[in-house]
Amino acid sequence: MRTLALNLGLLALLAALAVAGLFLGETRLSGAQVAQAFADPASGPGQVLFAIRLPRTAAALVVGAALGLAGAVMQGLLRNPLADPGVLGVSGGAGLGAALAISLGFAATPGAIEGAALGAALAVGLALTWLAARFREPETLILFGVALSAFAGALTSLVFNFSPSPVTLAEVFAWLLGSVENRDWGDIARQLPALAAGAALCAYAARGLVMLTLGEEAAALSGLPMTRLRAAAVAGASLLAGTSVAMAGIVGFVGLAAPHLVRAGAGADPGRILLPSALAGAGLLAAADIAARVIPTDLELKLGVVTALFGAPLFALIAWRAARSWRG
Repeated sequence: MRTLALNLGLLALLAALAVAGLFLGETRLSGAQVAQAFADPASGPGQVLFAIRLPRTAAALVVGAALGLAGAVMQGLLRNPLADPGVLGVSGGAGLGAALAISLGFAATPGAIEGAALGAALAVGLALTWLAARFREPETLILFGVALSAFAGALTSLVFNFSPSPVTLAEVFAWLLGSVENRDWGDIARQLPALAAGAALCAYAARGLVMLTLGEEAAALSGLPMTRLRAAAVAGASLLAGTSVAMAGIVGFVGLAAPHLVRAGAGADPGRILLPSALAGAGLLAAADIAARVIPTDLELKLGVVTALFGAPLFALIAWRAARSWRG
């Protein structure tokens, strides 16, 4: 009942944020313009509300939910409260794919950047899935992930160094900072199959995450196909993280923060926390996108910048609490 109440409360919050995302922005609309938008969606105010702000808000909700779910799965699989979708290098790999597509001149091709980002994320995810099927220790997977992330970061730096023009360099940099600006329904629809597959794999892996809380030996004796469940968890989180980067660029800290925000209400069960984490992640990113729009700056802040400004202090707080518990 407590988890149900939490989920209902989060859904109500998401509805409020969706409404706020529709009406808040750099361009302020009067009451008459809002009425005109609903009466005539083809009008100027109607285009602002329903062709620009509504798909942008929907993209923020979808990406946030994917990151929150991936973060909860990673924390449950690795049994590490500081794990997030970027810890295994999937986000870095997806960013590398997008950077290569932009530097090679494919930015004008619809869906090319998103496809390159998702393809690179899938390549990293396949490598991690193979590793997860062969190594039970979460520390091994973390070390491989850190190595892959560092390697992807080095290759992305090479892309910056060999960028053919300052314009291309600026495009790559803007993509890596993260944003859902100018997203439309087609951008969301192209990513839905991968998102659905990732969410299904995470749901399938949930029972394995529950057993891992009892320890590796108990999980091995449970009779569950733990190797398959581990692989499903890694593959699902990789799909979700890669699709998120494909749709919005690299957005940090949402996958880290969302599970911690709901753990007190949903309990420590890593299977029961998946849905609340997805809802909390959607709310976090929707709120961050609204903040990026309304903060008075000459140029709109990038979404990754906003999430880092609020997420970094939270990360430090979580690390401080973890250090205190380890010392105790």
